[in-house]
Formats: sequence, C-alpha cells, structure tokens
Amino acid sequence: MATAPIEPPQRLVSSVSGDPDSPVRKWLDALPTLVQQRLDDWELTLERVHAPGGRSSLLALVRQVDGTPAALKLPVPGRRAGHEAAALAAWNGWGAVRLLRADAASGALLLERLQSGVSLRSLPEAKALLEAAGTVRRLWVEPPADHPFETLAGRTEEDVEALGTVGGLTRAAGPLVAQAQELRRDLTAASEEQFLLHGAFRQGKVLAGERAPWLAIGPSPVVGERAYDLAALVLDRFEDLVAGSGAAAAVRRRVGKLADSLEVDRDRLRDWTLYRAVDAGVREAAVGDRQRGELLLEFAAWL
Repeated sequence: MATAPIEPPQRLVSSVSGDPDSPVRKWLDALPTLVQQRLDDWELTLERVHAPGGRSSLLALVRQVDGTPAALKLPVPGRRAGHEAAALAAWNGWGAVRLLRADAASGALLLERLQSGVSLRSLPEAKALLEAAGTVRRLWVEPPADHPFETLAGRTEEDVEALGTVGGLTRAAGPLVAQAQELRRDLTAASEEQFLLHGAFRQGKVLAGERAPWLAIGPSPVVGERAYDLAALVLDRFEDLVAGSGAAAAVRRRVGKLADSLEVDRDRLRDWTLYRAVDAGVREAAVGDRQRGELLLEFAAWL
C-alpha cells in the first residue's frame, strides 16, 4: 500500500497535452488512482515513482507480496500501447525484460526489476554497439500466429506521407526527403522477412539486469525485416559520429560492421537507415529542434 500521494513525474506531465478534455490529459489526471488500483489488486508495495522517468509512461518501483522487487508500468494510452505486453509475452524473457502480469483494461504491466539507471549508453561506444547487437539479435523471432502487431509497411505508410511536409527545414532537404519516400516504397515492396521486431530499439532501451547482463525494454513491436530495427542502432549516438573527424566514412563503416555481424544485407540496412534518419530529422524540425533535424539529414546524406 502507498503511504504518500502518487505524483506523476514532471517530464511525463510536460509531455502530455494541456487540453483538459483530451483523452490523454484525462488519463494523466486519473493516473494516481490507476496506480493505486494496481497496487491494491496485485498486492504490491510502492517504493517510489521512478523519476525523471519517460514521456510515454509512468514507472513505479514496487515489491511483490513475497518481497521480490518489480516495476509497475502504466503507459500513455494509444493504439500501440497494448501491444507491448504481447511482445514481451512472445519473448518470455529472452533478450527482454520479463512480463510478470498485465491488465488489459488499464494497460498496466508488472515487470521484473532492472537497473533503471544503467543502460548501454553508460558503456564506451564500441562495447555498447557489440552488446546492443547481441541483444537485438535475440528479439528477432517468428511472431505468434495470432499476433496483434502491425506490419512494417502499415506502420511506415502514415510516416512516409508526413515526410511530404518539411516545415522548419531548408528547401535543400527536398531531394533527400523524396529519396527517403522512394526508398521506403521499394523496401516494403521487396522485403520477404517477417520477424517480430522491437520497433524502437536503441542503447538507452537496454538495461542491466540480474537474470541476464542486458535486457531490452519499451518495445513498440512491429512485424517486418531486421534491417529496420538495426537502422535505429546505426543512428544511435549519431552526434558522436557527426562531431568526429572523417564522419562520413565512419557512418558507412558502422553500417557495414553491423550488417556483417548480424548477417543483414548491407544495402538494405543503408537504405532503411537513410529513411529513418530523414524521418527522424523531419520530426525533430517539426517540434522545433531545427538544428538536430538538420544534423540528422546531414547524417542521411553521407549514406
């Protein structure tokens, strides 16, 4: 039972719409009650709400009735929020945090406790990439026959249409955006791989654990080809590559090294990386971070 008021972290509060009538805002207002209901129903003892936390969920550190530590997660509601539990259940702890319980009504997940303050980003770059590659490889499994996950073609359909609006970016970005749109169409049309993918994989989503050295968290699962997941790893900590000497060559070496180590086609990994870099750059510019957006487009141009 909680002994103090449950307060959502400020980072989560700031990321949620200020419109009091929006569904997400209503969810945020009800969040303390939702957390308390899970604590009561699952007989959990609240230690503390994890802060600063993330922008898309509340994470509370709890103990189960037998004293075992765990983590209670309540994600912001959305069309993809309910799929996290299905993906974690499919992996069953193999390369990912273990799902202990789930509540479909609230979207709440009870997860094994990992070291939330220790991610792969704490390691030197070369070591982090090695561990990340080993972790993501474990997640690439055949999806269950009755899975609820969207396909990669379906997920990127809306995204590729949004790329047509490049507000906040220079006109010079136009040809690169057009190239990304064409690549996405060709990539989804030609791919035959149907793996369960993490969908949002990066070094910060891999935490230290007790059961295994490193375990993935926070999937946004999708079914498709492995190169899509791996492209996000190519982009990880891209600022370090941009700031270094010989950046363009270093980017291409990273693509080749990751593709070869995980037996992924180099050209398809390069193309998915270009698409994801342009997509991310347009999104960053759209929310006001033009400098980061243009850096991502520069990264894409080197590919």
